[in-house]
Amino acid sequence: MRIALGLSYLGQAYEGWQSQASGKTVQDQLEKALAEFTGHKVVTLCAGRTDSGVHGLAQVIHFDTPIERDLHSWVRGTNAFLPHDIAVQWAQQVPPEFHARASALARRYTYLVLESPVRPSIEAGRVGWVFRPMQLAALQAAAQHLLGEHDFTSFRASSCQALSPVKTMRRIDIQRIGRHEGSAYWRFDFEANAFLHHMIRNLMGCFVAIGQGLKEPDWMHQVLLARDRKAAAPTFSPDGLYFTGPIYADHWGLPQHVPSYDGLPGLSP
Repeated sequence: MRIALGLSYLGQAYEGWQSQASGKTVQDQLEKALAEFTGHKVVTLCAGRTDSGVHGLAQVIHFDTPIERDLHSWVRGTNAFLPHDIAVQWAQQVPPEFHARASALARRYTYLVLESPVRPSIEAGRVGWVFRPMQLAALQAAAQHLLGEHDFTSFRASSCQALSPVKTMRRIDIQRIGRHEGSAYWRFDFEANAFLHHMIRNLMGCFVAIGQGLKEPDWMHQVLLARDRKAAAPTFSPDGLYFTGPIYADHWGLPQHVPSYDGLPGLSP
């Protein structure tokens, strides 16, 4: 049978999602736990790979197994063998034609930024940080240039293996969450059919420059049209980046909300 799992994890201790020889990846830890639980080797496929230091709130994976367990057991049993910073959120039996990556209609990321004169401590590794105030109107104006289908080469890492740099940005929402004695959280939500390697982090570098008044909002359009990575700002930190999950057609019957969304300020839908 084919099983789909929803997974959350903190990426600080791992070398990204994809399996590496070091074994220090989320995929390696998950497959090790599944092998312990099932008694056989398990190969998983995910909805979206995450880089070193990037977190997952609603990663979706699937695998095939001859083992029959009730859905609750897949959650509790797998979690018993996982490290504390990785947790299965839900389990669902799916048809053989379901594919965690290929069946996804879109993908979502959230970037959480702390605006504060002092660097983060408790939130270290879980939020990006800026010490200069940012302006919401400028950020929202810049975001408008990115909506729709575009060639995102300017925001693509040199190591990106995507066949095409053309992606469709379906939604960008930006909001400032609270303000107290010069500090605030910023939440950036991105939704697209797919993303390029480092695309969000490269976009965030440009957003920060615009939000702080170092560049005008129209600069985002100029960078986009340049189709040249050198035209954009430096790659921003991975610390505040969260993969908030794929979007699937309703007929698959997969959960749309998981408890891990509520783990940090501003991250509940």
